[in-house]
Amino acid sequence: MPIDLSETLVIGISATALFDLSEADRVFREKKAEDPETAIIEYREYMLQHEDEPLQDGTGMPLVKALLGLNKHQAEGDKDPIVEVVVISKNSPETGFRVLKEIRRRGLAITRSAFTAGEPSSDYLEAFYVDLFLTTDESDAQSVVDSKVCAGAIVREPPSSSHELRDDQVRFAFDADAVLFSEESELINQTEGLDKFWETEDLQKEVPLQEGPHANLLRKLSKIQERLPGRIEYSPVRLAIMTARNSPAEMRVMNTIRAWNVYIDQAFFLGGLQKSRFLKAFKPHIFFDDQDSHLDTAALDVPSAKVLYPSDSPLRKIFEEKKANKSMQPTANASAD
Repeated sequence: MPIDLSETLVIGISATALFDLSEADRVFREKKAEDPETAIIEYREYMLQHEDEPLQDGTGMPLVKALLGLNKHQAEGDKDPIVEVVVISKNSPETGFRVLKEIRRRGLAITRSAFTAGEPSSDYLEAFYVDLFLTTDESDAQSVVDSKVCAGAIVREPPSSSHELRDDQVRFAFDADAVLFSEESELINQTEGLDKFWETEDLQKEVPLQEGPHANLLRKLSKIQERLPGRIEYSPVRLAIMTARNSPAEMRVMNTIRAWNVYIDQAFFLGGLQKSRFLKAFKPHIFFDDQDSHLDTAALDVPSAKVLYPSDSPLRKIFEEKKANKSMQPTANASAD
């Protein structure tokens, strides 16, 4: 009888998002720069020589541990786990052996994995029924976004400051536009200005926003809330929206969430205040945003991940042009000739 994971939250995660493999990655990049022909061989030798050495946590580890903890709430006789975690890595099976040993050493309840020996990890997400894929590889994350097979994000480096995260809850924080919702409204903001954005959102406050790349993930998390025992208000899965929107653009967000029949625990309409100040208080196990200006500060304190724009996104083109123009501006010390 085939396994049914339709009611299970399935998290796919790369080895480098689960564990800190930055040193191994540095070795590989250096060897590749020196001699691409032998880099793979030398990387394999490095991993074999160090396979008994413990690995440190990657950015995704706190989220994975907290999510796997939800399975303790699985009802007696229920054969489908609440959460399933799958490691999907570009390592070969041989070099990935170190990752498998670390999973065993820690006693993590991860039973499924794939090692693709350089082939795109994103090719296997649908086969594993993945709802969210976390990776450090931009090309894989871009493939996920373009294919729309599931939610995907590039994890930032682990936070440099240590804030204790709750182990009796799993806390998600989402940006709104271009993450939970489509980029349509943010496009107006970027092309026509904030006043036009406010005007449009106020006029369309009763019209639900279009779905963004993480809309289905939010719905799946809402289903998991319903599967867990107790009232939803006290669920161990806590969901928050952390957006730069403020009045009069907040009502459309609330009406959209109602239309989707999703329960949100907390919503923050910050009107330009720095998100990191509020994330330090909320202490999410993961924060998703599309803009580096928010992630650069947030990632210092909480596990954070960037949601990429589709390759054909007008918003992506706008931000790339702004970045290029900024880099071309002369510095204060540049000559004036």
